[in-house]
Amino acid sequence: MRENLDENAPNFTSNLPVPALKLLDCSLRVSVIPLSIATIWLTVTNKQDNISYGKLEFSNFTGLKYMVCISTISAAYAFLATMASWIRCLVTKAWLFFVSDQIVAYLMLTSGAAVMEILSLASNGDRTVSWSEACSSYGRFCSRMKVALVLHALALCSFIVLAVISAYRVFSMFEPPAVSHKEVDEERT
Repeated sequence: MRENLDENAPNFTSNLPVPALKLLDCSLRVSVIPLSIATIWLTVTNKQDNISYGKLEFSNFTGLKYMVCISTISAAYAFLATMASWIRCLVTKAWLFFVSDQIVAYLMLTSGAAVMEILSLASNGDRTVSWSEACSSYGRFCSRMKVALVLHALALCSFIVLAVISAYRVFSMFEPPAVSHKEVDEERT
């Protein structure tokens, strides 16, 4: 852990706007909750019936069910982490937030990628395997999925920033490795 051995040395951590960083952290966590809930609602209520091809629902696609599951996890985690960030004994557990934020961000990235692939196939098709595009027949379904994906991407961006903030909190507790003048001189020659 950090120890200030020289009293005259500048202490950069004391000048940081910690309340502003905590406010940003809390705001991002709170913003994830409605974004995730909106993503879930748009996805779960999305269905369209076509006379030629039949009914299409979110439950027909594993990738959409996966996104709903991950959005539920991210909203629940954001709520719990927001509450925990105000509890003093848990605030000191920077590693807990760091690892959890990383895991949720990666899960959101994978679920977003799965839905992007579904939308890409629905919009463009895949002529090499004789799949035609489906968005011309199910336009409303595709439009709602695009909006859900945008909301999911915004929640993902919030978690990416949260992961950076939590990484900063964890790694700012430690001093950078000391390098002797001899090692620096050897690297220059």
